[in-house]
Amino acid sequence: MIPALVSRAISASETSLSSDSDLSGSLVAAFAKTVATFEGSMAIAAHSGADPNQLLLALRGSGQALYIGLADDSYVVASEPYGVVEEASQYVRLDGETPSDLDNPEASRGQIVVLDAALAGSLAGIRRFSYDGSVIEVGAEDLARAEVTTRDIDRGAFPHFLLKEISESPASFRKTLRAKLIERDGVLVVDVGSDALPDSIREKLSSGALRRVLVIGQGTAAVAGQSLAAALADLAGSQLVVEALPATELSGFRLSEDMSATLVIAISQSGTTTDTNRTVDLARSRGAVVISIVNRRGSDLTDRSDGVLYTSDGRDVEMSVASTKAFYAQIAAGFLLAFGIASAVGADLADRQEFLAALRDLPAAMEVVLSRRSAARVIAENFAPSKRYWAVVGNGRNRIAAQEIRIKLSELCYKSIACDATEDKKHIDLSAEPLILVCAAGLSGSIADDVAKELAIYRAHKATAIAFVNDGEERFGAAIATFPVPVTHPDLGFVLSAMAGHLFGYEAALAIDASAIPLRESRAAIEDAYGSAELVNQSGYSRLGETITPLAERFFGLLRVGGYDGSLEAGTAVRLASLFRYATGIVPLEVFAVEWGIVGTPAVVIEWLTAALTLAIDELTRPVDAIKHQAKTVTVGISRSDDALLRAPLVQAVLAAGAARDNLGYRVLRTLVALDAAVEKVEGSTRYRIDGDPASDDAVIAVVERAGVGATLASRTERDPRLRGTKQLVAVEGEVTIARGRSDGRIVVIVPEVKGADCVGLTLLHLDLHENLPPEVARGVLSGYRNRYAAIRSAVTETEPTFDDALLGDVLMADLLTVPVYTLADRWREK
Repeated sequence: MIPALVSRAISASETSLSSDSDLSGSLVAAFAKTVATFEGSMAIAAHSGADPNQLLLALRGSGQALYIGLADDSYVVASEPYGVVEEASQYVRLDGETPSDLDNPEASRGQIVVLDAALAGSLAGIRRFSYDGSVIEVGAEDLARAEVTTRDIDRGAFPHFLLKEISESPASFRKTLRAKLIERDGVLVVDVGSDALPDSIREKLSSGALRRVLVIGQGTAAVAGQSLAAALADLAGSQLVVEALPATELSGFRLSEDMSATLVIAISQSGTTTDTNRTVDLARSRGAVVISIVNRRGSDLTDRSDGVLYTSDGRDVEMSVASTKAFYAQIAAGFLLAFGIASAVGADLADRQEFLAALRDLPAAMEVVLSRRSAARVIAENFAPSKRYWAVVGNGRNRIAAQEIRIKLSELCYKSIACDATEDKKHIDLSAEPLILVCAAGLSGSIADDVAKELAIYRAHKATAIAFVNDGEERFGAAIATFPVPVTHPDLGFVLSAMAGHLFGYEAALAIDASAIPLRESRAAIEDAYGSAELVNQSGYSRLGETITPLAERFFGLLRVGGYDGSLEAGTAVRLASLFRYATGIVPLEVFAVEWGIVGTPAVVIEWLTAALTLAIDELTRPVDAIKHQAKTVTVGISRSDDALLRAPLVQAVLAAGAARDNLGYRVLRTLVALDAAVEKVEGSTRYRIDGDPASDDAVIAVVERAGVGATLASRTERDPRLRGTKQLVAVEGEVTIARGRSDGRIVVIVPEVKGADCVGLTLLHLDLHENLPPEVARGVLSGYRNRYAAIRSAVTETEPTFDDALLGDVLMADLLTVPVYTLADRWREK
């Protein structure tokens, strides 16, 4: 679609940019015009045969990224620094969020870059513009040096990045704990530092100003967040309300207008997860405080956070799409942050020494689990390929491990997998006779006894249960196989369950993939023997049969023992079996037409067999490091757009007056939308800048911009710049306010512009209000404006038995919005 739109713009020679613009030139101008019409977050590259020496790039929004690496006589463009480091150590990062013109933020947000091949590898060959066509000079200060190197993204001797990263998990866990879990005077203490837990947040926690903690993330990060929430709830007790939930659940259903008492802990490996970042934006706009747990320094999420706790050393590269070591580092960081927050609220942590010692020693236990990989391989090879239905169960904190294993198994093995509480499984889908992974590490006593009984129930219903258990544990004999892990603190056993599950998932994916080997070899034999099916003759066909017969026998051998039952579709297996029989001569070609409805010839058999082999190979292939239909960094997701609010005429008038969208909070927008129905016309506007703390006597106010009737009126601030009266009240409260001028009776709405936590300006609109509105409309206006309807109703019913909504239509709208509530109440009493 994009090439077609650019071509159309070139052909039409229509561009919103002037001919003397720095973006002149039909291709560049057409590209700029085209990308400017798109909505949302985007990263676009374009190249044209008409001008092969230019590469055009565009970036807008925070969902994607583009990096231009400066290599020898060349540019390398990638969406991640990883993509440029092999050729370039320095790069320029496009900024899709920061407007180049603060007076015109929406139009100037986003960047367009033109790369010139004649100057490749130099800054001189990079031309950069904002979306409105303004030049953004590129200088040495724009160059960043890659923090990762080719060594960081080198697989080394490992066959897959995933195995490398699982093997690096204990070291990553240690790095996260380093210098934060320390021993003082023989006592283990946690000190996450002020970067992760700033003093301002500590004070709010200590004073009780922050009473609610929401831990958010997506996918694996959300699962890691559950361990943080569980630990913090245990440590802080009733002093905090703690909950873990996906970021999209918070942004979609759990936001409230006032979140000033909420601490949001956002977890993300990359810091660029769109769903998480957008939710953080929405929570912050409602007053929430944000701490992030993230691996990548300088990422988008860190810029949105009040505090940041880096996992590992903040540059622990992870290449496999299936995230593993990041998960363990996030758990370590979560435990540290939980202790830091609990300490800030005054929780008694003196009895937590045993846990902290186990946390410090956990990487060593993880290394023991890794050393038992061969046991995981045997279990996976024996049971994974033959089972079509899989499930993972756990109880207590092992539920966290179960959910993480479910994610990795689904990613690695292409399975849709159920995840349930151990004791609940017997009530759900045992009729499928599934393969069930049971997370039971760390269990003891009666709970372990009960889980052992559940395993016996599974086995009685022909399910295949594999249990991850403590070393020396013998009560789980009903499991078809057990994988032992070292004994650790009961609250940490789930980490070892997860690692055992990761190893099983890796080996299971390899086992499923290995079942495609005879099929790949068969297809290769066909391709080596024939350039095309049309060239097949009888003698060549006979020789091919001799070549693939042993490969077909391997296929039939696996088929007999159920080796393909778990992953190969039944129809594909039947098709392959039939065609193998014809190709090997077991069944004569003369009966081909009876089975397939077409005359059988050597060419037809080979062509159809090749197609069937390709389909079967695709069903069985498990690439491990890459995942079908999934990317490492998910840059598409929710918008939770406030566009409906922004389209309201009154909001548009505020924006047209010059107020920056980012300075209008959600409550302000909602109030303006509610008031919109009362406004007949906006007569003019005046914008003010505020310098200093609005609550102090030293704050001053100055006119910045006027329009309409506002340009004809004198302002008190011109002779007395002190911030006083109604304007000061609006700046301090941060609430939209309707006021009536004392001298001229004009109606104005004063809108606070808030940046961060400070009111930096006011936008005042001069309004003509409707004289009266239907009662139901008036009620909606009053309900949305400072809860005024409820205040009037309460004032009336203080002395009267009922409140008559119909009278809302008889009172002037200006009076309903500006006259004191108890004065208005008298009008109801007089009726």
